[in-house]
Amino acid sequence: MTYHAQMPIARTTTLTALAMLAFAGNSLLCRLALKGGAIDPASFTTLRLVAGMATLWLVARWGSPGHGSGHWLSGLALFAYAAAFSFAYQSLPAATGALLLFGAVQVTMISRGVWAGERLRLLQSVGMALALVGLVALLLPGLAAPPLTAALLMLGAGCAWGVYSLRGKGAGDPTRVTAGNFLLACPLAVGLSLLTANTWHLDATGVACALASGGLTSGLGYAIWYAVLPHLKAIHASTVQLSVPPLTALGGVVLLGEPLTLRLALASVAIIGGIALVLRDKAPAGGR
Repeated sequence: MTYHAQMPIARTTTLTALAMLAFAGNSLLCRLALKGGAIDPASFTTLRLVAGMATLWLVARWGSPGHGSGHWLSGLALFAYAAAFSFAYQSLPAATGALLLFGAVQVTMISRGVWAGERLRLLQSVGMALALVGLVALLLPGLAAPPLTAALLMLGAGCAWGVYSLRGKGAGDPTRVTAGNFLLACPLAVGLSLLTANTWHLDATGVACALASGGLTSGLGYAIWYAVLPHLKAIHASTVQLSVPPLTALGGVVLLGEPLTLRLALASVAIIGGIALVLRDKAPAGGR
């Protein structure tokens, strides 16, 4: 087991908050770029992955020595997440997209644990059922329902990110491994862009948002998260991510002028509250 020197509490708190803001920023930047047609989703995906790869490569090169490299299956999952994420945000509000993404990630990872033999206690089962009800309620037809195709794309993005996260456990130095996976995902994104060349449209705002999403909120955001993660208990690391959908919703209202509907509010309570019950009642695991 790698030894990690103890990080001061104030620094841990600050870095954790920055990482959560970065994760929320991904949704806000993508929605900002795509809702006004400043860039097409394939180009956004390509620029984001290239910028993220470059940033993570620099961080890994200048950071502490480590080992690890990407794997093509992880690169494929990363590409699937990034592409579906971009195409979904053509028509999904930032808050709705973040909630669907977050719910799908957590449900995927929890389901994998159950499939592997973990047993949910009563309170966990209630929480899992509540989260699933919230997801279904959000997608039910109605005036406030999100576009179904975009919603399914975002759920697919969440499942892909859940698979990517599960594959990354114990794969080596997280920053180096993630840089390698970004590198492997880049050719797939370029291929997607070539296949959709007739839909290309980029302006300065769209390119800036894509590069910021890749270099700052993805690349630096992941690097910060991996730096602080060894200093958080597993349950704290899982629970703190519950803050991402509310942060995204707040940013969507304040920065993008998006409405906060009653359906979204109730679904958020059900999904985030249900997952919180699962995580809170989870038996302590070994390791971090």
